[in-house]
Amino acid sequence: MSILLEKLDYPNPRQDWRCLGRSCQHRMMQTLIHLLKCNIGTGLLGLPLAIKNAGLLVGPVSLLAIGVLTVHCMVILLNCAQHLSQRLQKTFVNYGEATMYSLETCPNTWLRTHAVWGRYTVSFLLVITQLGFCSVYFMFMADNLQQMVEEAHVTSNICQPREILTLTPILDIRFYMLIILPFLILLVFIQNLKVLSVFSTLANITTLGSMALIFEYIMQGIPYPSNLPLMANWKTFLLFFGTAIFTFEGVGMVLPLKNQMKHPQQFSFVLYLGMSIVIILYILLGTLGYMKFGSDTQASITLNLPNCWLYQSVKLMYSIGIFFTYALQFHVPAEIIIPFAISQVSESWALFVDLSVRSALVCLTCVSAILIPRLDLVISLVGSVSSSALALIIPALLEIIIFYSEDMSCVTIAKDIMISILGLLGCIFGTYQALYELTQPISHSMANSTGLLIPPPLHLDVTSCDHHSALQQDPV
Repeated sequence: MSILLEKLDYPNPRQDWRCLGRSCQHRMMQTLIHLLKCNIGTGLLGLPLAIKNAGLLVGPVSLLAIGVLTVHCMVILLNCAQHLSQRLQKTFVNYGEATMYSLETCPNTWLRTHAVWGRYTVSFLLVITQLGFCSVYFMFMADNLQQMVEEAHVTSNICQPREILTLTPILDIRFYMLIILPFLILLVFIQNLKVLSVFSTLANITTLGSMALIFEYIMQGIPYPSNLPLMANWKTFLLFFGTAIFTFEGVGMVLPLKNQMKHPQQFSFVLYLGMSIVIILYILLGTLGYMKFGSDTQASITLNLPNCWLYQSVKLMYSIGIFFTYALQFHVPAEIIIPFAISQVSESWALFVDLSVRSALVCLTCVSAILIPRLDLVISLVGSVSSSALALIIPALLEIIIFYSEDMSCVTIAKDIMISILGLLGCIFGTYQALYELTQPISHSMANSTGLLIPPPLHLDVTSCDHHSALQQDPV
């Protein structure tokens, strides 16, 4: 939950909305907690399917590599911002400003002239990424709400492995999104930062409780994974890349988090410790979840949980946490877009424009979710398009631009070029594969669908999930 991403501009970096009503000067433990919750969102629950798309061996190894690479790029971004702050004698430089100031010192005349577009580009990518998160939240809540409501009559008090129910849905998944829509519009009308801090606390509590119960279940009776492929098809690996990059959603908050620390020099230790915990958590949940559910793994691990009241409550708790987190994620694009919109009208119309833009942005995320109701593919698409640029491409290029004139070693230049090329290739091919999958019929990837597994017949047929069904996708 990257609720600490910085705004486009703010005059005093120690007195802005990111503090959410609390003191901005954080101690080590507070910063560590913020770092953890900034990287634990809906993407985490999609990691078992991501491991399935990469393979039981290739998946965890690749996830570790992407995690290490992402942390390295975070360190690069911190070093670049610190260097620019010292050079320009500024207290704080945010992500967009770092991009702009670095281009202003670039040898290329055209880049120097258009340096401000570097800041605009980063801000645009932040808006796209955050609105993408919000669209994913819509689908996540609708998927889980549909499953809870339409399986309520077969939910029991005994927690047994989930059975594949061939039920005709009562309501289409899009109707559940429309049901949620007015409540989210009312939620984003709340602009009091102290109230948002309460929502953040509630989201943390529900998320922590849900994760504990999820791990408690998937670690019981894991079947021997002899039938699971160690390496999947290269096409599905591209989807894995997008999901993995999406999951490491905290790159944009490392600069404000460091600035908020009481002792910023300690941030490196906090970053390495926190991200080590995050990477281990990702690998464990992704690998164990895939080993537990195998070919039945769905876009969110919550959709694989047993059909009993205990684990239905897990879906409810996590959905409540995501509901409150929506307002926090939404705050980032709102604080970039709304001030510009208000500046175009008279003061008497300011409130109307403010509420109208908020409503329109929420409706935009809802429409996006309705048009593309595939949780796994949207996560991969958002990760490939914008997260790869923010997490890999831009930090590596910034290091070359800023330090090239200061006797930068050839090894470092080659390393940054390779990171940028990797991010660019992942962006291009990951986006292509996600868009290709979106054009295919739902039955093309039925095992990756996010709702109930529903075939054409209108009868009830219960089959144990320990056996292969005709509905399942052939192993890659």
